[in-house]
Amino acid sequence: MKTLGRLLFCFTLSIATAATTFGQKSDDWVETYNRLLGKYVTSGGVKYAEWKANAADVQALQSVVDAIAKENAAALEKKQQLAYYLNAYNAWILHEALAKYPTKSVKDALFTFFTSKRLTVAGQQTSFNALEKETIRSKFGEPRVHFALNCASRSCPPLNREPFQGDKLDAQFEKLAKNCVNNSEKGVTYSPESKTAELSKIFDWYKDDFKAEGGTLAFINKRRSTPIPADAKITYKEYDWSLNEAK
Repeated sequence: MKTLGRLLFCFTLSIATAATTFGQKSDDWVETYNRLLGKYVTSGGVKYAEWKANAADVQALQSVVDAIAKENAAALEKKQQLAYYLNAYNAWILHEALAKYPTKSVKDALFTFFTSKRLTVAGQQTSFNALEKETIRSKFGEPRVHFALNCASRSCPPLNREPFQGDKLDAQFEKLAKNCVNNSEKGVTYSPESKTAELSKIFDWYKDDFKAEGGTLAFINKRRSTPIPADAKITYKEYDWSLNEAK
């Protein structure tokens, strides 16, 4: 019986140790990712040239996506899951953009950059397109993800300079959404003279996602310092697919 007790104790200890080790690994990649974002991401874009020239930091990003590939997302609670998938999308975008750099744009004629299944997220092969549509949008039904995802292009909402975290997610979402709808260059431009509102193309492509909040205009006005009149004429900005490189 003593031998059995010792075996059970050792087994329990090994499980606890494995869980702790897994948790440390998860924390490690988030910490590494946070350091890289803080070092290379600015309000005006990403310092790709500087990052590409630093072999250690290129390898550090590789370690981040390698850890993301092995993460057990099913073990996370819902907000942590969403934070994980957002980080996965953005970290892989940076990884793939760096692999293509120097380049004027990650977009190719057939959009294969976004549709090719060459990413591994939570043990599954996927593409940026599938990760966004089939996981992030369909499973979570959160319209504010459109201001958190970054497609390495100039018209994308700016890349967040810190990883997303489950316990901070609502505050992070609100900050990014407010920044976008109050940014006349990338988000929303309103002309009182012509009573015309020019919106980011995101509000056109994903208009159905904003219905839960009363529609696009209701979503914007809830967060905009100067609301847009209900009878304003709505147009959309041209989408700039050039690389979001810091200048």
